[in-house]
Amino acid sequence: MAELNADFRGYRSPLSTRYASKEMQYLFSDQHKFSTWRKLWILLAKAEKSLGLDITDEQIREMESHIEDIDFKAAAAEEALTRHDVMAHVHVFAKQCPLAAPIIHLGATSCFVGDNTDLLILKEALEQLLPKLVGVVKQLAQFAMQYRDLPTLGFTHLQPAQLTTVGKRCSLWIQDLLMDERALRACRDNLRFRGVKGTTGTQASFLQLFAGDSAKVRQLDQTVTKLAGFERYYAVTGQTYSRKVDLEIVSALASLGATVHKMCSDLRLLASRKELEEPFEQTQIGSSAMPYKRNPMRSERCCALARHLITLQANAANTLAVQWLERTLDDSANRRLTLSEAFLSADACLLTLLNISQGLVVYPKVIERNIAQELPFMSTENVIMAMVKAGGDRQVCHEKIRVLSHEAGAQVKQHGKDNDLVERIRADPYFAPILGQLGSILDPKTFTGRAADQVVEFVNEEVNPIVALYGDKVVTKSAQLNI
Repeated sequence: MAELNADFRGYRSPLSTRYASKEMQYLFSDQHKFSTWRKLWILLAKAEKSLGLDITDEQIREMESHIEDIDFKAAAAEEALTRHDVMAHVHVFAKQCPLAAPIIHLGATSCFVGDNTDLLILKEALEQLLPKLVGVVKQLAQFAMQYRDLPTLGFTHLQPAQLTTVGKRCSLWIQDLLMDERALRACRDNLRFRGVKGTTGTQASFLQLFAGDSAKVRQLDQTVTKLAGFERYYAVTGQTYSRKVDLEIVSALASLGATVHKMCSDLRLLASRKELEEPFEQTQIGSSAMPYKRNPMRSERCCALARHLITLQANAANTLAVQWLERTLDDSANRRLTLSEAFLSADACLLTLLNISQGLVVYPKVIERNIAQELPFMSTENVIMAMVKAGGDRQVCHEKIRVLSHEAGAQVKQHGKDNDLVERIRADPYFAPILGQLGSILDPKTFTGRAADQVVEFVNEEVNPIVALYGDKVVTKSAQLNI
Protein backbone atom coordinates (compact mmCIF):
# COMPACT_ATOMS: atom_id res chain seq x y z
CA MET A 1 0.00 0.00 0.00
CA ALA A 2 2.86 2.36 0.84
CA GLU A 3 4.32 1.84 -2.62
CA LEU A 4 0.98 2.56 -4.26
CA ASN A 5 0.69 5.88 -2.43
CA ALA A 6 4.33 6.93 -2.85
CA ASP A 7 3.43 9.72 -5.26
CA PHE A 8 1.28 11.35 -2.60
CA ARG A 9 3.84 11.39 0.21
CA GLY A 10 5.65 14.54 -0.88
CA TYR A 11 4.64 18.08 -1.70
CA ARG A 12 3.14 18.62 -5.13
CA SER A 13 2.24 22.07 -6.37
CA PRO A 14 -1.49 22.62 -6.93
CA LEU A 15 -0.48 24.61 -9.99
CA SER A 16 0.64 21.37 -11.62
CA THR A 17 -1.94 19.00 -10.14
CA ARG A 18 -5.06 21.16 -10.39
CA TYR A 19 -4.80 24.42 -12.26
CA ALA A 20 -2.29 25.14 -15.02
CA SER A 21 -2.29 23.67 -18.53
CA LYS A 22 -0.02 20.76 -19.47
CA GLU A 23 1.61 22.93 -22.12
CA MET A 24 2.61 25.62 -19.64
CA GLN A 25 3.73 23.02 -17.11
CA TYR A 26 6.00 21.44 -19.71
CA LEU A 27 7.75 24.75 -20.34
CA PHE A 28 8.87 24.83 -16.71
CA SER A 29 9.64 21.11 -16.48
CA ASP A 30 13.07 19.62 -15.88
CA GLN A 31 12.90 17.78 -19.18
CA HIS A 32 12.38 20.97 -21.14
CA LYS A 33 14.93 22.93 -19.12
CA PHE A 34 17.79 20.49 -19.40
CA SER A 35 17.14 19.48 -23.00
CA THR A 36 17.25 23.20 -23.81
CA TRP A 37 20.63 23.40 -22.07
CA ARG A 38 21.84 20.69 -24.44
CA LYS A 39 20.41 22.50 -27.45
CA LEU A 40 22.27 25.65 -26.40
CA TRP A 41 25.54 23.74 -26.09
CA ILE A 42 24.97 22.46 -29.61
CA LEU A 43 24.20 25.95 -30.93
CA LEU A 44 27.36 27.26 -29.30
CA ALA A 45 29.44 24.48 -30.84
CA LYS A 46 27.95 25.08 -34.29
CA ALA A 47 28.64 28.79 -34.09
CA GLU A 48 32.18 28.25 -32.81
CA LYS A 49 32.83 25.75 -35.61
CA SER A 50 31.54 28.17 -38.23
CA LEU A 51 34.02 30.76 -36.97
CA GLY A 52 37.01 28.44 -37.23
CA LEU A 53 37.34 26.53 -33.95
CA ASP A 54 38.37 22.88 -34.19
CA ILE A 55 34.97 21.27 -33.78
CA THR A 56 33.78 18.45 -36.03
CA ASP A 57 30.42 17.57 -37.52
CA GLU A 58 30.69 14.18 -35.80
CA GLN A 59 30.90 15.84 -32.40
CA ILE A 60 27.83 17.94 -33.15
CA ARG A 61 25.86 14.94 -34.45
CA GLU A 62 26.75 12.99 -31.31
CA MET A 63 25.36 15.78 -29.12
CA GLU A 64 22.24 16.10 -31.26
CA SER A 65 21.52 12.39 -30.81
CA HIS A 66 21.29 12.84 -27.04
CA ILE A 67 19.22 16.01 -26.64
CA GLU A 68 16.23 14.37 -24.97
CA ASP A 69 17.61 11.24 -23.27
CA ILE A 70 18.73 12.85 -20.01
CA ASP A 71 19.84 10.58 -17.18
CA PHE A 72 18.27 12.50 -14.30
CA LYS A 73 19.47 10.06 -11.63
CA ALA A 74 23.04 10.38 -12.82
CA ALA A 75 22.72 14.18 -12.90
CA ALA A 76 21.37 14.22 -9.34
CA ALA A 77 24.27 12.06 -8.18
CA GLU A 78 26.77 14.37 -9.87
CA GLU A 79 25.16 17.45 -8.35
CA ALA A 80 25.31 15.86 -4.89
CA LEU A 81 29.07 15.60 -5.38
CA THR A 82 29.80 18.89 -7.14
CA ARG A 83 27.06 21.09 -5.63
CA HIS A 84 26.81 22.64 -9.08
CA ASP A 85 23.83 21.90 -11.31
CA VAL A 86 25.38 23.05 -14.60
CA MET A 87 28.62 21.10 -14.16
CA ALA A 88 26.62 18.04 -13.11
CA HIS A 89 24.80 18.12 -16.44
CA VAL A 90 28.00 18.88 -18.34
CA HIS A 91 29.52 15.72 -16.85
CA VAL A 92 26.48 13.56 -17.62
CA PHE A 93 26.21 14.91 -21.18
CA ALA A 94 29.94 14.36 -21.70
CA LYS A 95 29.66 10.72 -20.62
CA GLN A 96 26.89 10.23 -23.19
CA CYS A 97 28.93 12.08 -25.84
CA PRO A 98 32.57 11.02 -25.33
CA LEU A 99 33.60 12.34 -28.74
CA ALA A 100 32.12 15.76 -28.03
CA ALA A 101 33.16 15.89 -24.37
CA PRO A 102 36.16 18.19 -24.94
CA ILE A 103 34.08 20.96 -26.57
CA ILE A 104 30.85 20.89 -24.52
CA HIS A 105 30.37 24.26 -22.78
CA LEU A 106 33.52 25.60 -24.46
CA GLY A 107 34.24 29.16 -23.26
CA ALA A 108 30.85 29.45 -21.56
CA THR A 109 29.79 30.20 -18.01
CA SER A 110 26.83 28.62 -16.25
CA CYS A 111 24.61 31.55 -17.15
CA PHE A 112 25.08 30.78 -20.83
CA VAL A 113 22.74 27.84 -20.45
CA GLY A 114 20.87 29.03 -17.35
CA ASP A 115 19.92 32.54 -18.38
CA ASN A 116 19.51 31.86 -22.07
CA THR A 117 17.22 28.94 -21.28
CA ASP A 118 15.17 31.16 -18.98
CA LEU A 119 14.82 33.74 -21.75
CA LEU A 120 13.70 31.08 -24.22
CA ILE A 121 11.15 29.83 -21.71
CA LEU A 122 9.90 33.35 -20.93
CA LYS A 123 9.45 34.03 -24.64
CA GLU A 124 7.50 30.82 -25.22
CA ALA A 125 5.45 31.31 -22.05
CA LEU A 126 4.40 34.75 -23.25
CA GLU A 127 3.57 33.23 -26.64
CA GLN A 128 1.31 30.74 -24.89
CA LEU A 129 -0.44 33.27 -22.66
CA LEU A 130 -1.24 35.97 -25.18
CA PRO A 131 -3.61 33.93 -27.42
CA LYS A 132 -5.49 32.79 -24.31
CA LEU A 133 -5.79 36.35 -23.07
CA VAL A 134 -7.08 37.50 -26.46
CA GLY A 135 -9.44 34.53 -26.47
CA VAL A 136 -11.00 35.81 -23.25
CA VAL A 137 -11.23 39.28 -24.79
CA LYS A 138 -12.96 37.89 -27.88
CA GLN A 139 -15.51 35.92 -25.86
CA LEU A 140 -16.27 38.88 -23.60
CA ALA A 141 -16.61 41.19 -26.61
CA GLN A 142 -19.30 38.92 -28.03
CA PHE A 143 -21.06 39.01 -24.65
CA ALA A 144 -20.75 42.80 -24.48
CA MET A 145 -22.27 43.19 -27.93
CA GLN A 146 -25.12 40.83 -27.12
CA TYR A 147 -26.06 42.78 -24.01
CA ARG A 148 -24.92 46.23 -25.07
CA ASP A 149 -28.38 47.80 -24.59
CA LEU A 150 -29.70 45.78 -21.63
CA PRO A 151 -30.11 48.35 -18.82
CA THR A 152 -28.81 47.46 -15.39
CA LEU A 153 -28.14 49.31 -12.18
CA GLY A 154 -24.78 50.99 -12.07
CA PHE A 155 -23.01 51.19 -8.73
CA THR A 156 -20.68 53.72 -7.18
CA HIS A 157 -19.43 53.15 -3.62
CA LEU A 158 -21.34 49.85 -3.98
CA GLN A 159 -24.53 51.91 -3.81
CA PRO A 160 -27.07 52.06 -6.65
CA ALA A 161 -26.18 54.83 -9.08
CA GLN A 162 -27.30 55.87 -12.56
CA LEU A 163 -28.11 53.05 -14.93
CA THR A 164 -25.55 51.52 -17.27
CA THR A 165 -25.89 48.41 -19.45
CA VAL A 166 -24.69 44.86 -18.95
CA GLY A 167 -22.58 45.14 -22.08
CA LYS A 168 -21.06 48.48 -21.07
CA ARG A 169 -19.97 47.06 -17.72
CA CYS A 170 -18.36 44.12 -19.53
CA SER A 171 -16.50 46.56 -21.79
CA LEU A 172 -14.76 47.95 -18.70
CA TRP A 173 -13.36 44.49 -17.96
CA ILE A 174 -12.28 44.12 -21.58
CA GLN A 175 -10.51 47.48 -21.58
CA ASP A 176 -8.34 46.40 -18.64
CA LEU A 177 -7.57 43.10 -20.37
CA LEU A 178 -6.51 44.97 -23.51
CA MET A 179 -4.07 46.97 -21.41
CA ASP A 180 -2.67 43.68 -20.10
CA GLU A 181 -2.37 42.34 -23.65
CA ARG A 182 -0.45 45.44 -24.67
CA ALA A 183 1.92 45.14 -21.70
CA LEU A 184 2.59 41.43 -22.19
CA ARG A 185 3.04 41.84 -25.93
CA ALA A 186 5.57 44.59 -25.26
CA CYS A 187 7.40 42.27 -22.86
CA ARG A 188 7.54 39.60 -25.56
CA ASP A 189 8.60 41.97 -28.32
CA ASN A 190 11.26 43.67 -26.18
CA LEU A 191 12.73 40.41 -24.91
CA ARG A 192 16.32 39.78 -25.98
CA PHE A 193 18.85 36.99 -25.68
CA ARG A 194 21.75 36.99 -23.23
CA GLY A 195 23.95 35.41 -25.85
CA VAL A 196 27.59 34.56 -25.15
CA LYS A 197 29.00 36.99 -22.64
CA GLY A 198 31.31 35.00 -20.35
CA THR A 199 31.68 35.05 -16.60
CA THR A 200 31.21 38.74 -15.86
CA GLY A 201 29.77 39.80 -19.19
CA THR A 202 33.09 40.93 -20.74
CA GLN A 203 33.42 38.03 -23.22
CA ALA A 204 37.05 37.63 -22.12
CA SER A 205 36.98 33.81 -22.37
CA PHE A 206 35.68 33.94 -25.93
CA LEU A 207 38.20 36.59 -26.88
CA GLN A 208 40.89 34.19 -25.70
CA LEU A 209 39.34 31.31 -27.69
CA PHE A 210 39.50 33.40 -30.85
CA ALA A 211 43.02 34.69 -30.26
CA GLY A 212 41.95 38.25 -29.56
CA ASP A 213 39.73 38.58 -32.64
CA SER A 214 36.99 40.88 -31.31
CA ALA A 215 35.01 40.77 -34.56
CA LYS A 216 34.71 37.00 -34.34
CA VAL A 217 33.49 37.17 -30.74
CA ARG A 218 30.85 39.69 -31.76
CA GLN A 219 29.87 37.44 -34.68
CA LEU A 220 29.67 34.48 -32.30
CA ASP A 221 27.24 36.39 -30.11
CA GLN A 222 25.11 37.32 -33.11
CA THR A 223 25.16 33.81 -34.60
CA VAL A 224 24.12 32.00 -31.42
CA THR A 225 21.39 34.59 -30.87
CA LYS A 226 19.96 34.01 -34.37
CA LEU A 227 20.21 30.22 -34.05
CA ALA A 228 18.25 30.43 -30.80
CA GLY A 229 15.42 32.29 -32.51
CA PHE A 230 16.07 35.80 -31.20
CA GLU A 231 16.63 38.90 -33.32
CA ARG A 232 18.59 40.82 -30.70
CA TYR A 233 20.76 40.25 -27.66
CA TYR A 234 21.41 42.46 -24.65
CA ALA A 235 24.42 44.53 -25.60
CA VAL A 236 25.71 44.57 -22.02
CA THR A 237 25.21 42.11 -19.19
CA GLY A 238 26.89 41.22 -15.94
CA GLN A 239 27.17 37.53 -15.32
CA THR A 240 23.40 37.44 -15.82
CA TYR A 241 20.98 39.41 -17.92
CA SER A 242 19.51 42.20 -15.82
CA ARG A 243 16.83 40.98 -13.42
CA LYS A 244 14.96 44.10 -14.46
CA VAL A 245 13.75 41.93 -17.35
CA ASP A 246 12.14 39.50 -14.91
CA LEU A 247 10.62 42.40 -12.98
CA GLU A 248 9.03 43.89 -16.10
CA ILE A 249 7.48 40.57 -17.07
CA VAL A 250 6.29 39.58 -13.60
CA SER A 251 4.91 43.10 -13.10
CA ALA A 252 2.87 42.74 -16.29
CA LEU A 253 1.62 39.36 -15.10
CA ALA A 254 0.77 40.77 -11.68
CA SER A 255 -1.13 43.57 -13.38
CA LEU A 256 -3.10 40.91 -15.28
CA GLY A 257 -3.80 39.31 -11.92
CA ALA A 258 -5.26 42.57 -10.64
CA THR A 259 -7.50 42.78 -13.71
CA VAL A 260 -8.71 39.22 -13.26
CA HIS A 261 -9.38 39.77 -9.56
CA LYS A 262 -11.40 42.93 -10.23
CA MET A 263 -13.50 41.30 -12.95
CA CYS A 264 -14.16 38.12 -10.99
CA SER A 265 -15.00 40.10 -7.86
CA ASP A 266 -17.61 41.93 -9.94
CA LEU A 267 -18.98 38.59 -11.14
CA ARG A 268 -19.22 37.34 -7.57
CA LEU A 269 -21.10 40.50 -6.51
CA LEU A 270 -23.49 40.15 -9.44
CA ALA A 271 -24.00 36.46 -8.66
CA SER A 272 -24.99 37.39 -5.12
CA ARG A 273 -27.66 39.65 -6.64
CA LYS A 274 -28.74 36.80 -8.94
CA GLU A 275 -28.33 39.07 -11.97
CA LEU A 276 -25.52 37.15 -13.64
CA GLU A 277 -23.91 33.76 -13.11
CA GLU A 278 -20.84 31.91 -14.27
CA PRO A 279 -21.37 28.45 -15.82
CA PHE A 280 -22.70 25.82 -13.43
CA GLU A 281 -22.50 22.20 -14.54
CA GLN A 282 -25.44 19.83 -14.24
CA THR A 283 -23.68 17.58 -11.73
CA GLN A 284 -21.81 20.38 -9.92
CA ILE A 285 -22.29 20.67 -6.16
CA GLY A 286 -22.27 24.16 -4.68
CA SER A 287 -22.17 23.21 -1.02
CA SER A 288 -21.78 20.02 0.98
CA ALA A 289 -24.39 21.24 3.47
CA MET A 290 -26.69 23.44 1.36
CA PRO A 291 -27.73 21.62 -1.83
CA TYR A 292 -29.47 24.66 -3.30
CA LYS A 293 -26.33 26.78 -3.50
CA ARG A 294 -24.68 27.80 -6.78
CA ASN A 295 -21.39 29.14 -5.53
CA PRO A 296 -19.27 31.10 -8.06
CA MET A 297 -16.32 28.72 -7.59
CA ARG A 298 -14.64 29.59 -10.89
CA SER A 299 -14.57 33.29 -10.10
CA GLU A 300 -13.44 32.53 -6.56
CA ARG A 301 -10.62 30.38 -7.95
CA CYS A 302 -9.54 33.19 -10.24
CA CYS A 303 -9.47 35.63 -7.33
CA ALA A 304 -7.45 33.21 -5.21
CA LEU A 305 -4.86 32.56 -7.92
CA ALA A 306 -4.78 36.22 -8.91
CA ARG A 307 -3.94 37.27 -5.35
CA HIS A 308 -0.97 34.90 -5.37
CA LEU A 309 0.10 36.23 -8.76
CA ILE A 310 -0.09 39.83 -7.56
CA THR A 311 2.21 39.10 -4.60
CA LEU A 312 4.96 37.71 -6.87
CA GLN A 313 5.74 41.18 -8.21
CA ALA A 314 7.39 42.05 -4.90
CA ASN A 315 9.66 39.00 -5.20
CA ALA A 316 10.88 40.08 -8.63
CA ALA A 317 11.42 43.67 -7.45
CA ASN A 318 13.39 42.59 -4.40
CA THR A 319 15.51 40.18 -6.44
CA LEU A 320 16.54 42.96 -8.80
CA ALA A 321 17.24 45.27 -5.88
CA VAL A 322 19.75 42.92 -4.20
CA GLN A 323 21.78 41.89 -7.24
CA TRP A 324 25.14 43.26 -6.08
CA LEU A 325 27.56 44.39 -8.76
CA GLU A 326 27.80 41.76 -11.56
CA ARG A 327 25.51 39.26 -9.77
CA THR A 328 24.82 37.29 -6.61
CA LEU A 329 23.35 33.82 -6.37
CA ASP A 330 20.53 34.73 -4.00
CA ASP A 331 18.37 35.22 -7.08
CA SER A 332 18.46 31.55 -8.07
CA ALA A 333 16.12 29.83 -5.61
CA ASN A 334 13.73 32.78 -5.68
CA ARG A 335 13.52 32.86 -9.47
CA ARG A 336 12.86 29.12 -9.64
CA LEU A 337 9.69 29.82 -7.69
CA THR A 338 8.70 33.28 -8.89
CA LEU A 339 9.01 32.91 -12.66
CA SER A 340 7.36 29.53 -12.88
CA GLU A 341 4.55 30.33 -10.46
CA ALA A 342 3.85 33.69 -12.11
CA PHE A 343 3.27 32.08 -15.49
CA LEU A 344 1.51 28.99 -14.15
CA SER A 345 -0.81 31.18 -12.05
CA ALA A 346 -1.54 33.50 -14.98
CA ASP A 347 -2.16 30.48 -17.21
CA ALA A 348 -4.57 28.98 -14.68
CA CYS A 349 -6.40 32.29 -14.33
CA LEU A 350 -6.84 32.64 -18.09
CA LEU A 351 -7.95 29.04 -18.57
CA THR A 352 -10.60 29.49 -15.89
CA LEU A 353 -11.60 32.92 -17.16
CA LEU A 354 -11.98 31.52 -20.67
CA ASN A 355 -14.30 28.87 -19.27
CA ILE A 356 -16.29 31.56 -17.45
CA SER A 357 -16.52 33.88 -20.44
CA GLN A 358 -17.91 31.10 -22.65
CA GLY A 359 -20.89 30.46 -20.42
CA LEU A 360 -21.98 33.62 -18.62
CA VAL A 361 -25.70 33.55 -17.87
CA VAL A 362 -27.75 36.76 -17.56
CA TYR A 363 -31.11 36.99 -15.78
CA PRO A 364 -32.90 40.01 -17.33
CA LYS A 365 -36.03 39.66 -15.17
CA VAL A 366 -34.01 39.86 -11.97
CA ILE A 367 -32.15 42.87 -13.35
CA GLU A 368 -35.47 44.47 -14.29
CA ARG A 369 -36.87 43.90 -10.80
CA ASN A 370 -33.79 45.41 -9.17
CA ILE A 371 -34.01 48.43 -11.45
CA ALA A 372 -37.65 48.87 -10.50
CA GLN A 373 -36.67 49.25 -6.86
CA GLU A 374 -34.30 52.14 -7.57
CA LEU A 375 -35.38 53.80 -10.80
CA PRO A 376 -38.26 55.80 -9.28
CA PHE A 377 -35.74 57.70 -7.14
CA MET A 378 -33.41 58.22 -10.10
CA SER A 379 -36.24 59.53 -12.27
CA THR A 380 -37.24 62.37 -9.95
CA GLU A 381 -35.23 64.99 -11.84
CA ASN A 382 -36.93 63.92 -15.10
CA VAL A 383 -40.33 64.18 -13.41
CA ILE A 384 -39.52 67.69 -12.20
CA MET A 385 -38.42 68.77 -15.68
CA ALA A 386 -41.56 67.34 -17.26
CA MET A 387 -43.74 69.24 -14.75
CA VAL A 388 -41.90 72.50 -15.45
CA LYS A 389 -42.48 72.01 -19.18
CA ALA A 390 -46.18 71.46 -18.37
CA GLY A 391 -46.31 74.83 -16.58
CA GLY A 392 -45.44 73.83 -13.03
CA ASP A 393 -43.20 75.65 -10.55
CA ARG A 394 -39.86 73.88 -10.09
CA GLN A 395 -39.55 74.64 -6.39
CA VAL A 396 -43.07 73.47 -5.60
CA CYS A 397 -42.54 70.30 -7.64
CA HIS A 398 -39.18 69.66 -5.96
CA GLU A 399 -40.78 69.84 -2.51
CA LYS A 400 -43.62 67.54 -3.57
CA ILE A 401 -41.15 64.98 -4.93
CA ARG A 402 -38.94 65.28 -1.84
CA VAL A 403 -41.80 64.46 0.50
CA LEU A 404 -43.09 61.58 -1.61
CA SER A 405 -39.57 60.15 -2.00
CA HIS A 406 -39.00 60.09 1.74
CA GLU A 407 -42.36 58.39 2.25
CA ALA A 408 -41.52 55.77 -0.36
CA GLY A 409 -38.05 55.32 1.14
CA ALA A 410 -39.58 54.63 4.52
CA GLN A 411 -41.75 51.91 2.99
CA VAL A 412 -38.62 50.24 1.60
CA LYS A 413 -36.27 50.64 4.55
CA GLN A 414 -38.60 50.45 7.54
CA HIS A 415 -41.25 48.07 6.30
CA GLY A 416 -39.39 45.99 3.68
CA LYS A 417 -41.93 46.84 1.01
CA ASP A 418 -41.42 47.62 -2.67
CA ASN A 419 -40.64 51.13 -3.82
CA ASP A 420 -44.05 52.77 -4.39
CA LEU A 421 -42.92 56.26 -5.37
CA VAL A 422 -44.50 55.98 -8.82
CA GLU A 423 -47.84 54.99 -7.30
CA ARG A 424 -47.65 57.97 -4.92
CA ILE A 425 -46.97 60.30 -7.85
CA ARG A 426 -49.91 58.85 -9.76
CA ALA A 427 -52.18 59.33 -6.75
CA ASP A 428 -51.25 63.01 -6.24
CA PRO A 429 -53.48 65.34 -8.31
CA TYR A 430 -50.59 67.82 -8.60
CA PHE A 431 -48.91 65.54 -11.14
CA ALA A 432 -52.01 65.04 -13.31
CA PRO A 433 -50.52 67.04 -16.25
CA ILE A 434 -47.72 64.48 -16.81
CA LEU A 435 -49.34 61.16 -15.89
CA GLY A 436 -49.50 60.21 -19.56
CA GLN A 437 -45.72 60.66 -19.83
CA LEU A 438 -44.73 58.57 -16.81
CA GLY A 439 -44.22 55.44 -18.89
CA SER A 440 -41.62 57.06 -21.11
CA ILE A 441 -40.07 58.98 -18.20
CA LEU A 442 -39.52 55.67 -16.38
CA ASP A 443 -38.23 53.69 -19.40
CA PRO A 444 -34.83 52.34 -18.20
CA LYS A 445 -33.34 52.66 -21.71
CA THR A 446 -33.68 56.43 -21.52
CA PHE A 447 -31.28 56.43 -18.55
CA THR A 448 -28.32 54.62 -20.16
CA GLY A 449 -27.05 57.47 -22.32
CA ARG A 450 -24.66 56.34 -25.07
CA ALA A 451 -23.71 53.10 -23.32
CA ALA A 452 -24.82 50.85 -26.19
CA ASP A 453 -23.11 53.05 -28.79
CA GLN A 454 -19.94 53.12 -26.72
CA VAL A 455 -19.82 49.32 -26.68
CA VAL A 456 -20.16 49.11 -30.47
CA GLU A 457 -17.49 51.76 -31.02
CA PHE A 458 -15.15 50.16 -28.49
CA VAL A 459 -15.45 46.66 -29.94
CA ASN A 460 -15.05 47.84 -33.53
CA GLU A 461 -12.22 50.27 -32.95
CA GLU A 462 -10.20 48.70 -30.14
CA VAL A 463 -11.11 45.05 -29.64
CA ASN A 464 -11.45 43.71 -33.17
CA PRO A 465 -8.03 44.97 -34.37
CA ILE A 466 -6.30 43.17 -31.50
CA VAL A 467 -8.23 39.96 -32.12
CA ALA A 468 -7.35 40.19 -35.81
CA LEU A 469 -3.69 40.65 -34.89
CA TYR A 470 -3.61 37.09 -33.51
CA GLY A 471 -5.65 35.49 -36.29
CA ASP A 472 -6.20 31.77 -35.90
CA LYS A 473 -3.88 31.61 -32.88
CA VAL A 474 -6.64 32.97 -30.65
CA VAL A 475 -7.74 30.38 -28.10
CA THR A 476 -11.53 30.47 -27.98
CA LYS A 477 -12.31 27.10 -26.47
CA SER A 478 -11.09 25.79 -23.14
CA ALA A 479 -10.78 22.18 -22.23
CA GLN A 480 -12.98 20.91 -19.43
CA LEU A 481 -12.06 22.79 -16.27
CA ASN A 482 -9.76 20.93 -13.93
CA ILE A 483 -10.79 20.04 -10.40
